[in-house]
Amino acid sequence: MILSDLHALLPHRYPYLLIDRMIQLDPLHRMVAIKNVSMNEPYFQGHYPESPHMPATMILEALAQTGYAGILSDSELRGRLPFFASLTNVKFRRPVIPGDQLRLEMDVLKLRDRFIKMQGRALVDGVLVAEGTFVFNLAKPPSNSHIHPTASIHASAI
Repeated sequence: MILSDLHALLPHRYPYLLIDRMIQLDPLHRMVAIKNVSMNEPYFQGHYPESPHMPATMILEALAQTGYAGILSDSELRGRLPFFASLTNVKFRRPVIPGDQLRLEMDVLKLRDRFIKMQGRALVDGVLVAEGTFVFNLAKPPSNSHIHPTASIHASAI
């Protein structure tokens, strides 16, 4: 799956789209993506500029986006809004530096109507650099309800 296909699935855009290509997509089972880590990434300017390495939160977000693509590519879940509900057993094994290519793997562990639990792993050259268990809330998008301009609304209404 190329970048234009990812744009169709994910709401993220530059500079916050953190995956470059999906190389395996088995919706609701397994997803694998690639992130080419470049010195041109905006966070390298201020995140340890003398010894640049990818922020741990960005690695987790890249894993999450990999999982989102798998969730949102399923026809029954398309349109849902996946949000982080929890992260557990997160471990960072070594730094990710410019020039590395991250292999981002997400495997579905459990799926319920409103939640999905996944196991994520990030690897560089086959070496584990980060891992964790992700739970996402699968929110339904807000309705497009409108309030008529002549409607009376109490001042304390939320």
